[in-house]
Amino acid sequence: MSSTKSILATLTGILTRMLAKEDPKNPSRPRRPDAVLRPEGRPDGRSAGRSARDEDEATAGRMRGSETVQVDPERVRDVAVGYSPSRNDAPDSGEVIWTWVPYEENDGRGKDRPVLVIGRHTDDRVYAVRMTSKSHDGDRDYLSIGSGGWDSQGRESWVDIEQLYSVHHDGMRREAAVLDAGRYGRVAEALIRRYGWARA
Repeated sequence: MSSTKSILATLTGILTRMLAKEDPKNPSRPRRPDAVLRPEGRPDGRSAGRSARDEDEATAGRMRGSETVQVDPERVRDVAVGYSPSRNDAPDSGEVIWTWVPYEENDGRGKDRPVLVIGRHTDDRVYAVRMTSKSHDGDRDYLSIGSGGWDSQGRESWVDIEQLYSVHHDGMRREAAVLDAGRYGRVAEALIRRYGWARA
């Protein structure tokens, strides 16, 4: 009989907490009705160990108005390719910067990657070409530039001279490195020959 009373008392307590919308793990704290638990088990959807700063950096280049956008290099005529790196927290020609870059499918997906700034687009945007550590030996659309401070693993990098992007100043996550004038000049010459762009 006492065990039946004990079971009934437990059930009554559970029902009372449910009706009061209390969290069973912490009866003193009401359950938030608007809290939606994500797969990670965190109400705000952030992964464990990721700070608000990490989240902000992950969105650089994706926010409306300052997103990185792909443009057709064949239709661009106003590029003046020059070399003017400057450590001023703004993207400048000759610098390798990190930003979110959309995939070629243009379906909303993309990835955070380094790009080489090649010229000015508008007051708050620059033109840039993407970089990759995937080997492209013998591919006329890629130019090898060796390794540099933009890749923590010291891998050889290739510049994709077929893909052009417009990067907003606010879309730059960080300045990664400055490409030396010699290697930048090789990239600039390849772009000028291919598209007929001017030298700055």
